[in-house]
Amino acid sequence: MRATEKTKKPIYFGWYVVVASGFVAFVTTGARSSFGIFIIPLEDEFGWSRFMLSLAVGTGFLVNGVTQPFIGRLFDRFNSRNVILIGLVVAGLATASLSLTFNFLFLFFVFGIVLSTAMSGASISNTMALLSRWFHRKRSTVLGLNVAGASLGGLTLVPFGMFLLQATSWRVTWAALGLVILLLALPMVYFFIRDDPAEMGLQPDGDTDDGSHDDTPALRRGPIEVDEWAQSFRSWPIWQISGAYTVCGITTGMIAAHFVPYAIGQGVSATMAAVIFGVMMALNVVGGLGAGLLGDRFGRKNLLAAVYALRGVAFLLLLVMPGEQGVWVFAVLAGFSWIASVPLTSSLIADVYGVRALGTISGISFLCHQVGSFVSILAAGLLFDITGSYTLPFAVGGVLLFPAALSAFSIKERKFSARYQTAVPAAAAGD
Repeated sequence: MRATEKTKKPIYFGWYVVVASGFVAFVTTGARSSFGIFIIPLEDEFGWSRFMLSLAVGTGFLVNGVTQPFIGRLFDRFNSRNVILIGLVVAGLATASLSLTFNFLFLFFVFGIVLSTAMSGASISNTMALLSRWFHRKRSTVLGLNVAGASLGGLTLVPFGMFLLQATSWRVTWAALGLVILLLALPMVYFFIRDDPAEMGLQPDGDTDDGSHDDTPALRRGPIEVDEWAQSFRSWPIWQISGAYTVCGITTGMIAAHFVPYAIGQGVSATMAAVIFGVMMALNVVGGLGAGLLGDRFGRKNLLAAVYALRGVAFLLLLVMPGEQGVWVFAVLAGFSWIASVPLTSSLIADVYGVRALGTISGISFLCHQVGSFVSILAAGLLFDITGSYTLPFAVGGVLLFPAALSAFSIKERKFSARYQTAVPAAAAGD
């Protein structure tokens, strides 16, 4: 019995990295997704227009995107754990300080600039790049678990924030969300995040060096894999992926900022609107995990195209089914397809371009996503102020998802992905 216990293989440390990364996504995404619950209270207290508040949150999305490639570069070149830790510290303090909001410029600066820059350090883009170093065969599945953490954050923290807001005030709620980041996420990163399996004498996926797993993506090189980020933009896949991801940002940014106010405008109570948003986040967990598992088994690009098409159908049904029923139908379909695009996109980029410059390449692709979010958030807020309705921006977003699906579908995954290349012999791989 003792001999058996001595030879029992320990849990691969990469799984602890998965849990810690998922929890970072949980608190940061949950806190940021809660902005929608503050829109109406801030309008009531300060008299700010929907466009002004959209400008603050939209600028935050844009700044988050613009800073992501630069912080991704730091992530690639230096200690990635420290990048995440510093980002969390600043994000937690900035979130808590929003409780001190006294005029629009303060809100704009803290949320739109400080918090959004800090979020680039602790972003899901960086944790995706980190996990891609630790896992190869189960890459898409692991990245699905990571985005599931983000979805659970929306599921838990948005309804929690609404409950706390109604029980206390919006100021107390912002402070509480900041403390959640500082007191819960920071210790997880400090104890369980490490830069690379080699740093701990390990190999990706927990493999041993007995040669039993030579036929893995870790030992293959795709035909357009790169060592420097700029090289990736000389080939078509990154343009196809990033173009579709821009549309993804247009639609998800719109949902994140305007879904709760939209639902309230459809006659849904504030509490129920937050609950529906939480249900959408819960279905995101299913969608993200399912996309990860299916992506590892069947490939990424066709599934990614299906995700965008499903979300397009959700937007169109929202417009033809007004009222609470339409809100629920949209929440179900959008829930399955919202986060599902993230693990598929990140896995596809890693498969095609490798992990050497993945933080930077993913950051640039994420910038495209956030530019889309910025434009759509502002446009939706402005059009609501002009027309009193979200019909036009939601219609445009829904229509754009179908070309995005076509762009994803047209990627030549089997030609360029390392997953479909002939394995390199172990000895050659080490040369």
